[in-house]
Amino acid sequence: MSATTAGATPAGLVVPPRFTPLQRGIHWLMAACILAMLFIGVGMVSTISQRYLTLVSIHKPLGIAILILVLLRIAVRLRYGSPPLPADLPEPMKLAARLSHYAFYALMLAMPLIGWGMLSAAAYPVKMLGFTLPPILPQSDTLHSLLWTAHRTLAFAFFALILLHLGAALFHALIRRDGVFEAMAPVPDRTVAEPAE
Repeated sequence: MSATTAGATPAGLVVPPRFTPLQRGIHWLMAACILAMLFIGVGMVSTISQRYLTLVSIHKPLGIAILILVLLRIAVRLRYGSPPLPADLPEPMKLAARLSHYAFYALMLAMPLIGWGMLSAAAYPVKMLGFTLPPILPQSDTLHSLLWTAHRTLAFAFFALILLHLGAALFHALIRRDGVFEAMAPVPDRTVAEPAE
């Protein structure tokens, strides 16, 4: 089932296909959280001052919040689907769009889980809203080191994917102007003055 599909309104106007308001809200909330996480992560590895502990105290619960949000996002996506890509979009670009979204979901799931596992392996508590979350891996210095490397490497991959995503969004918004950007844009639904077929 698609999130929204183009259809005629009583006034005879066509509503362009868009993600639902819930999907758009989750998308932009997660975008803000993920960008904050990446910059906090950069700050963590570039300082040994007292600010490090402050950044860590934000980084850990924010990671768990992102994990919860991505699970919600997947459930909402399965429920409402997504608008179709433009019919005239070349097939390689459609494939790239699908693969990039799979990569986003994989990273949004993997990053917090690897971080949680890394902290578990180091016997560091993960607290959120006053609760201490249970460890998901046994304590192990070797495992902690491996997961730390994986977490750091995937963070760079995530940042690169975000830049590609931003470039694609600008391409659709400024060059093709095909409605793909508007499908997720954080603006109210509106109709387009086109005659209904």
